[in-house]
Parts: sequence; structure tokens; C-alpha cells
Amino acid sequence: MKKLSPDFFARLALPVLILIASGAVASGQGAHSAPSVVEVNVSDAPGFRVPADFTGISFEADAALPNHRGVKGYLFSSANRQLIRLFVNSGIRILRVGGGTVDIYPEAAHDRAAIDSVFSFARAAGIKVIYSLPLLNANDTADALTAKYIWTHYRDYLVCFSIGNEPNCPPYKEAPVGAIKTYRQYIAAWKTFAATILKAVPGARFAGPDSGGWDWTEEFARDEKGSGRITMITHHQYPGGRPVVHNVPLTAQQAIDSMLSPKWLTGEYPYIYAHTGEKVAPYGFSCRMTEANDYLGGIAGASNAMSSALWALDYMHWQAARGLIGINFHNNQWLKTCTIYQGPSGELLANPKAHAIRAFDLVSGGRTEPVTISNPTGVNLTAYAIKGNRYLYITIINKEHGAGARNVYATISAKGFTGGKASAMFLTAPGNDAGATSGITLGGDSITNNRPWKGQWTSLGTERNGRYNVNLAVSSAVIVRLPLY
Repeated sequence: MKKLSPDFFARLALPVLILIASGAVASGQGAHSAPSVVEVNVSDAPGFRVPADFTGISFEADAALPNHRGVKGYLFSSANRQLIRLFVNSGIRILRVGGGTVDIYPEAAHDRAAIDSVFSFARAAGIKVIYSLPLLNANDTADALTAKYIWTHYRDYLVCFSIGNEPNCPPYKEAPVGAIKTYRQYIAAWKTFAATILKAVPGARFAGPDSGGWDWTEEFARDEKGSGRITMITHHQYPGGRPVVHNVPLTAQQAIDSMLSPKWLTGEYPYIYAHTGEKVAPYGFSCRMTEANDYLGGIAGASNAMSSALWALDYMHWQAARGLIGINFHNNQWLKTCTIYQGPSGELLANPKAHAIRAFDLVSGGRTEPVTISNPTGVNLTAYAIKGNRYLYITIINKEHGAGARNVYATISAKGFTGGKASAMFLTAPGNDAGATSGITLGGDSITNNRPWKGQWTSLGTERNGRYNVNLAVSSAVIVRLPLY
């Protein structure tokens, strides 16, 4: 991945200033040293609005078909109580149905029984759907008929339609018939399909281009500026890319070290932003990541571990602070990066990442506030703030892990916001182990498939001299909630 010059980072208006000393954090588990003291200061200068439906998950189109990949019957069904409970407990707000299989198996997108099942599930889970229609070697009339069916029966549960998937990547560029090799070929085809759909459904709205890599996102925003038919610009990106170095797969520890590394904050994330949110804003659009995860395919012991929860929580906040309007973590059955996975007996379970999604959902619906961190000992830590209607939420993430990892004693200053009693909710793993794959809790409770999540806020007491104090263990996170009145 291309690295950017220091001048680029200097011009980013960062709501979060992260002061991290140089030097890598040692890997491996070991004894933890004495707590390091940091000061987190929040200023009242509201930034981007964080939508209440920021959180999301993405599934391949063929996952909607019956008896697919070990699922008996329909995965998305109002009768699938386990999946409904996992969505509700995880705080998932938007389901995106699409991925590469929308073009490979177009029948999945047009199957009326599958559509009925998807939207009955959406109604039962209290969510909305971004529904993808095929483009590659597809039929625009068939797409229009499907869109009309969905609009007629389920418009209350529809966010918008999307046409095609990653048109700047294979199989589009390598298709034996109907290959789309250039952006001009793509946008011409897309506009034809959109026009046919709009003729059948005048009120339809779209997201696009759902591109991967780095191109076509800005071009699409430029060409659709002022069209009135685009609700958001959508993009796919996995910060870690393919989990290999010199054709050798990363180990779990290497993956953990990378996804929790400060380098992603100063390298990968700004580069992604520079090619997505920053590119489309001048055209009046906001961007949503309709596919994202730490690594493509994931790594056992990292992508399905506590490290992925800390990474996901940090990544959502980092992007939201720059105006991203949502992330749908991709659930390609059943990879290690999946938020929801299938257990050995066919049961549906939540990976640690689900706790991060719930943690972010708890603070959504407000505006970002600028945060500065005084961090003299260089703890691997980030902090973010979101101001809602009733509370100011400060999320602090201690990404220290392994031998020599340091607990944190954090002092929070939020003068001018509140003088009331503070409370906190902690995201923790057994033994404070970044590699833990089970036993993760948020507010003292785990996300399960058979009962409501019952996480609790813990009192931090009243402020002292305008400050609140909180202890934060290694490989953990905390949400501090301050009442505004």
C-alpha cells in the first residue's frame, strides 16, 4: 500500500490527537507494569454527525438462498430466533445483501421467496436493508421488476438499492462475455440500469459504486452529483489487505500486532480516507463502507479474537470522526472475520467484534467532539468523544498487549459539558488477553443468541476539580458516560 507524505497528515483536521512515543510494543503475554497516567481532554466544538444507523453487517447475496453453507432453510427468516437475537444484541442497524455473488448468481437477487424471507427478517430484527441487484451480464428489466417488487412490499425496511459489486475488480474485467474494463463502460451500463429501475420505481434511490481498491469512487460521485438518486457513496476496504507477507501467511500474533499498531492510524486509515470520504465530500456526498474487516478472509486467533473487537471499535470511531456515515462488516460465510458465525452444531454465535459494534451503537446518534490526549509515556491508546442529546460519551481504547503492556489511569476533563455523576461501561476479555476468542464482555455481559444482552453501566462518581478518573486494563476499552444536564 502506498504511503503518504507528512504534508498529507498535517492537513487532516484530526478530532483526535494521538500522542504516541516511538518504539514497538513487545508481543506475547506477560506481566503488566504499573499503570501509565494519561489525560483526556474534550472540547465543545461539535463536528460530524454520527448517524444512529452507523452500525451494520454485510452478507453475500447467495446467503439469502435456502440450505446454503450448512444452514437449514433460510438464514434470514422471521423464524430464525438466534440470528434475530444476535442482530438485536449486537446493535446492528443495517444489513447489506450483495457482495460478489450478486453478479455470479443473479438468481439469488431475484428470488421472490428469498426476498420475502430477507425482509421478514428485517422487520423482526428492527433493521433496514441495502439490497444489491446484479449488473454484470445482467438484465435491466429483471432488475427493475425485482426492485418494484421490493418497493411495493417492503419499502419501509429498505435503505436503498445498489447495482453490481466491485465493478473495478474481477470478474468484471475478466468476464468472457460483457466484460467491463473501463470506468466509462461501467458508468454507461450503470446509468442504463438505474434509468430502467427508476422508470418502474420512480422513488427508488441508490448507493454506489461499491468499488474495491482505490479507483472509480470519486468518478462515480462526480458523475452523480446533483442527480438526486444517490443516497450515499459506497466503498469496500480491508485495512490489512491480504494477510500474507512475502507469500507467507501472517501468524495470529503478527496480525494482532498489526491491527493494534499505531501505524495503521497514521498509514492505512488516512490513505483509505484520502481515497473515499475526502474524495466524495466536495460533490456533496458522504461515504459508507459497505464491506470492511481487518483482513481479507481473516486469521484464526486474531480476526475472531478480542483484538478484532478493539480494532473494530477504534476503526469505527476513527472513520466517524472524519464523516463516514457507516460501516458494514462483511460476513462471508463462515470466515474468521465474520461477526456472526456458525458453531459446530449449526448454531449461530457472535465473535468478539459483535461487542465492539454494540459499544459503538450505544454512542451513535450524536456529533463528534475534538479530543486531545496527554500521553507522556507513549501508551498505545486512542480516545474519541460523541455528544448526544443527553450524554457526552468518551470512548478510550487501550491497545497495549503482550509482555510489558501497560494498564492506564486516565483522567478525563470535559469542562463546560457537565457537572453530574459519571458512569462507565467496560469492554474486556478474560485475562486481558488480546488473543481471547471467548468470554468477551461489554458491561459485564456477553452477547449471546438466546437472551437479551444485559450490560450495565458502573458508577464513576462525581467530578473532582472538573475531572473524572478511570482505570483501564491492557487490551480493553471503556465508554465513559457524562450527563449533559
